Amino acid sequence: MPSNIIQASIVTALIVLGSFFLLVGTIGLLRLPDVYNRMHATSKATTLGAASLFLAGFVYFDAQAAGLTSLVGIVFLFLTAPTGAHMISRSAQKMGVEFEYGATWPGEIDSRPDQPADTQPESDPSQTAESETKTESESESQSQSDVDSDSEPDHGTDADREQSN
Repeated sequence: MPSNIIQASIVTALIVLGSFFLLVGTIGLLRLPDVYNRMHATSKATTLGAASLFLAGFVYFDAQAAGLTSLVGIVFLFLTAPTGAHMISRSAQKMGVEFEYGATWPGEIDSRPDQPADTQPESDPSQTAESETKTESESESQSQSDVDSDSEPDHGTDADREQSN
C-alpha cells in the first residue's frame, strides 16, 4: 500500500511539473516578440513539460509495454525538438526575419543581411580574368612611369634630405 502512495505522489508531481512547463511554453509562445524567442520558448519549455508527462506515464505503468513506449517517446522528443527548432531558426534567418530590439547574429554587424551567408554570389571567372588584366595593365603603366621618373632628378622631401645627411 505505501508503495502505491509513493508511486501516486511521484506521478502527480511529474504531471504538475509537466503541466507547469507546458503552461510556461504556451505563455512564451503568445507573449514573446519574435519568431526566435517564440521558438526558444516552445522548444525548451514544452520539451521539458512533455518529457515530464512521458516520465509520469513510465512511473505509472512500470516497465511494461506502455511504460517502455513512454521512454521511447522521451527519446524521440529529445531528438526531434532541437532539430525542429534549429530548422525553424535557419528558415527564419534565410527569409530575412529580423530580431527584435536591435539584436544581431553573432559576427554580423547588420541584423538583416542582404543575402544569407549560404547564398553569396560567386565571382564570375570572366570578370576575374578582366580584373587581373586591368591589374597587369595598371602595373605596366606604373612601371613605365617609374622609368620616366628615373630620368628626372629626384629631389625628395625634407625628411629624406635629413636622413641622407
